[in-house]
Amino acid sequence: MTRYKIVDNKTIPLTAEEEALRDAEEKQFKDNEVNRWLDELRFKRNAILQESDWMANSDVTMSEEWKSYRQSLRNITNGLTTVDQIKEFLKPDSTSWPEKPEV
Repeated sequence: MTRYKIVDNKTIPLTAEEEALRDAEEKQFKDNEVNRWLDELRFKRNAILQESDWMANSDVTMSEEWKSYRQSLRNITNGLTTVDQIKEFLKPDSTSWPEKPEV
């Protein structure tokens, strides 16, 4: 399939070199899909961790339940190797997240 570009308001086909460059860019983008989804998961995980950062203050004694909860959050990406696995965590109704302990 020929791809095109617009130059001076004219549609012209890409050269063989431009096609090869575009193919390489698309391959790199696709190969990096898992990492992009992991970044999104980490962003959400970090926001949840921040909500409980106060538990790590020096004047608060963190219970084992809270330590375990926070460690589970930090480990959440372990073993996730496919986009489908990551998307499961990111679903709004996902039950994959660790349950926050009572304060």
